[in-house]
Amino acid sequence: MNFNSNKSVLRWIMIGFAVVITSLILWNTYDFFQKLKETERKNIREFGLAVTELANQSLDDPDIGMLGLTVAENTTTVPMIVENYKGELKSRNLPEEIAHNDEELQRLISIYSQENEPIVTQFEGKPFTTIYYGNSEVVNKIKYYPMALVVIMLLFFSLIWFFYRSTKASEQNKLWAGMAKESAHQIGTPLSSLVGWTHILREEEIDPTYIEEMEKDINRLKVITDRFSKIGSIPTLKEQDIVAKTKEAVDYISTRSSKLVQFQVDLPDQPIMVRLNEPLYAWVIENLIKNGIDAMKGKGRIEVFLRAEVFQVFISITDTGKGIPKNQWKQVFTPGFTTKKRGWGLGLSLARRIIKDYHKGKIRVADSKKDRGTTFEIQLNRVD
Repeated sequence: MNFNSNKSVLRWIMIGFAVVITSLILWNTYDFFQKLKETERKNIREFGLAVTELANQSLDDPDIGMLGLTVAENTTTVPMIVENYKGELKSRNLPEEIAHNDEELQRLISIYSQENEPIVTQFEGKPFTTIYYGNSEVVNKIKYYPMALVVIMLLFFSLIWFFYRSTKASEQNKLWAGMAKESAHQIGTPLSSLVGWTHILREEEIDPTYIEEMEKDINRLKVITDRFSKIGSIPTLKEQDIVAKTKEAVDYISTRSSKLVQFQVDLPDQPIMVRLNEPLYAWVIENLIKNGIDAMKGKGRIEVFLRAEVFQVFISITDTGKGIPKNQWKQVFTPGFTTKKRGWGLGLSLARRIIKDYHKGKIRVADSKKDRGTTFEIQLNRVD
């Protein structure tokens, strides 16, 4: 078992341990709550017996009367209403404004009857008093404690899940960045060799047009290498005309695409300044267009539209391909997620990293319909 597997197992062990501990706390709280309620009910019964005794005590045995009086006076935490056999109401442990208000007492009797079963005391086989009682302040607080604990538990699990997702995303980002830098390093060696071969071919009087085309591809490889090398590091941003840079990126990919793909480009005539890293921004545009061409299976229409608002610039790229299901609109930016049979699922995740992390912008699937196409939208901040 590798290191990452051990970390994953450890996380689940910690989560399981937390669930067990929280469940034990909830169970013990519930058990304590039930015992406390039963204790209060027992005290109310004793109070009822004490009231009955006080009303019928024998003057010949004052000790019994004192015991009943002591029990009655010690019942000071539970709110209650006592109705005697004559229908008269008396209350204990209630505010003064309620204790002398018969309508309020009747309302409380209805509430207390639902919370706890009334206790009826008897004297000589006949009902003597009926005691309606509510929950003490302590019981009320404990009653809500499990709910508060559940909320805390949910927050705790949410924190664990957030930490887990953040850690996983960080590990994936490091992996992709490492792969990108390694790719740049690997391309660099044969690229240097190709540059040397072009110099040799010039000396051999080879047709210059062939060499010029080779140099164009070599320069293109240099751009690609530069892009890969910037992944994982903080790129330099410069104030540039996003209209011109968007046009350059679209023109490059359109001249290298099949004639079966039609390009419809709608860009403003005036310059719009945005802080950009031109190679990385061009990569995003080219990547979105290539994805669109793949979705159309090499035949269809690509639309590029740029509109400017006061503080933002919006660039939308639309294809006429197969579309993306709505439940995958956010997933397509997840590293490793791909709908292609062949693919690493890196393009859109890197595009999101370039736009969101480096340029402090946004990228999203603005719209997509099955067999009608998809629109990606990029939002960037204008230079004040």
